[in-house]
Amino acid sequence: MQRIQLLRLSLCAIAVSSLGSPVLATDDNLVEKGRALVQQNCSRCHAIGTKGESPLPKAPPFRIVVTRYPVEDLAEALAEGIVSGHPAMPEFVFQPPQISAILAYLDSLKAPVDSK
Repeated sequence: MQRIQLLRLSLCAIAVSSLGSPVLATDDNLVEKGRALVQQNCSRCHAIGTKGESPLPKAPPFRIVVTRYPVEDLAEALAEGIVSGHPAMPEFVFQPPQISAILAYLDSLKAPVDSK
């Protein structure tokens, strides 16, 4: 339960697409749409890029969140709308196309894996 609350506090609202297919950050347009959505909805509190501190110290940078939780695992809670115990965080609910874009953007924040 505590992990779910931390997850909800950590992210705005994200979920898998209606098809439930895995997110691959290969479509630059989809990634850019996701970046625009998190910029608009999440950046007041969270650092959304690969660098920088979050404007709200208790709000973890998204680049850290994606190392703690598999992006795909965020789907259900975020599709239904995130409600956190943190009173300053608004509830967000997105539609499947927006969700796919946000997941693609978050996936793009992961550090590349060395294939050696």
